[in-house]
Amino acid sequence: MEKTLNSGESFKMRDLTSEMQDLDLKWENKLRPHSFEEFPGQKDVKEKMKVFVQAASQRGEPLDHTLLFGPPGLGKTTLAQIIAHELKADIKITSAPAIDKKGDLAAILTSLKPFSILFIDEIHRLPRAIEEYLYTAMEDYYIDIVTGDGLGSQSMKFQLVPFTLIGATTRAGLLDNPFRDRFGIQERLQFYDRDSLCQILIRSAQILNLALAPEAAIELARRARGTPRVANRLLKRVRDYAEVKGDGTVTNDIAIYALDQLGVDKNGLDEMDRRILKIIAEKYDGGPVGIETLSSALGEEAETLEEVYEPFLIQEGFIQKTPRGRMLTSYSKQLSFGQ
Repeated sequence: MEKTLNSGESFKMRDLTSEMQDLDLKWENKLRPHSFEEFPGQKDVKEKMKVFVQAASQRGEPLDHTLLFGPPGLGKTTLAQIIAHELKADIKITSAPAIDKKGDLAAILTSLKPFSILFIDEIHRLPRAIEEYLYTAMEDYYIDIVTGDGLGSQSMKFQLVPFTLIGATTRAGLLDNPFRDRFGIQERLQFYDRDSLCQILIRSAQILNLALAPEAAIELARRARGTPRVANRLLKRVRDYAEVKGDGTVTNDIAIYALDQLGVDKNGLDEMDRRILKIIAEKYDGGPVGIETLSSALGEEAETLEEVYEPFLIQEGFIQKTPRGRMLTSYSKQLSFGQ
């Protein structure tokens, strides 16, 4: 039986959802590292960025515009905040879907302080016109502002302060070449190894005043898909089991029990991962199968499959992309994907 919410109940539900999202954001921010030294993993990227940041500081110049790309949850936003911290610069954080008109972007750019960082997440989602509007802002620190309408409209050049644009994307290939080429620094973030994830989990546990057994940290790291965001999310859920089913300490037994209950297997595969592999195996005889066909079969958007699930499945050798579509590897054909 369906229940229809009245306006007051609907408002309360929206308030509750907003509060929960704010709590999750506060929790994530609490665990974010604030310096290069606190940032485990991504050694090559980190060492290069330290040099670029120090050089810009010594010259008294803004850092070159920077593009950070890679699968979601690897620390692109965190790294941008660390860069701002190391430069002692203000940072303004926004996302491409929030900028759909030139006026939106102009308002942001004209509010920046000298040498500020402007961080745009999901930058591949910027409309083409907004990308092109950024060209002169990135190269010469000015924008054209149009006032009036029709024949009476006028274009005025507005000088901007020096700033650094840091763009983050999971799909760098969707950026137009002229736009991508304006980023002087382009760095790809890779999945994290287990040692780095263990460091992240141990640090997070310390911040949360949570007793975490070394074996439990290893087990969590093994199932965290090479992704800090996933590792911290699993830690939060396993903490719940430790408090309810144990004495509050995350032991190895508690970790294994909780992760099994959460449907995260020893390979780090969750329910959707297993559904993807199972459908390719059973409905399409191991593939190849096109992404749109797979999307329809799973009831999931193709973009989500490509951005969230595929990178890990490809990295770990479960599937491969071919010109004809997605295929199971010989390794994954030996596995069982029953639920």
